[in-house]
Amino acid sequence: MLDETLKHAGRKTIGLKQTQRALEKGSVERVYVARDADARIVRPIRELCQSHGVECVEVGSMSELGRACGIEVGAAVAAILADRP
Repeated sequence: MLDETLKHAGRKTIGLKQTQRALEKGSVERVYVARDADARIVRPIRELCQSHGVECVEVGSMSELGRACGIEVGAAVAAILADRP
């Protein structure tokens, strides 16, 4: 299900910095965080999700999240971007 959701997402970000910037701009619909990602790295993302009212979904592993995003390496964080008005 995760694979299909991210692969068919029109616009998405992969990675901490890109996701953080998108959250700060208010253009994120949903965030995915890998369960095995370093807590210090993903804590700011989780906090931004909470403060912006964005759903934060925990997924199994970084490798699973990377595959779902269509990349060959693991990803700690990814997000589906909201549709533009």
